[in-house]
Amino acid sequence: MNDRANKARPIPPCPGLEILGEETVWNGRFPLQRITFRKRRFDGGEGGVLTWELWRRGFAVAILPYDPWSDRVALIEQFRIAALAANLDGVVTECPAGLLDPGESEEATAIRELQEETGLATDRLARIGRYILTQGGCDETITLYAARVRLDDDTATHHGLAHEHEDIRLKVIPAGEAIAMLDDNRIENATAALCLGWLARRRDTLRAEWTSKDWTD
Repeated sequence: MNDRANKARPIPPCPGLEILGEETVWNGRFPLQRITFRKRRFDGGEGGVLTWELWRRGFAVAILPYDPWSDRVALIEQFRIAALAANLDGVVTECPAGLLDPGESEEATAIRELQEETGLATDRLARIGRYILTQGGCDETITLYAARVRLDDDTATHHGLAHEHEDIRLKVIPAGEAIAMLDDNRIENATAALCLGWLARRRDTLRAEWTSKDWTD
């Protein structure tokens, strides 16, 4: 959904940090601020004055759908203009993901985005961790989850919200093949890499735990 507050959140206090100036230079869907500040150095000395642009995107989640019974994962493919601008393939293989709506919990966002972008339902989430994506200039953090799903052979392959012009293709592959894609750098985005790296380390344990519990509608 796109109905998100576009007011930038205050910068929290930090020992040794002095905010000298703060200006919102763009207040579209995601505000862009120009922050002038000084931060005391690690050696106790006075830091120099810095002016940085700060893109305020907020909080996001991403989900790795995993079917423990068939040992397969569901990734998605969609066109990303930023990837193309970075001289990568414009069609990115990634995990379903999205931003939190106002007042929405991370778990609720994960369930909603999973359904919108893959058509899949989940009855069990495992929290992988919370990470900042571009700490050099954007405040967006992302919380990653693995989601227990059932991947049928007739799972639909085309998804996305029409009013957001989303064009998403579902890609169901064996977990071992997805991990191999990570190892040889066919996965080129950090979110999917973190999720698949987590699955590679916990796959046997997760599969044993999740297959021992019945599916709950």
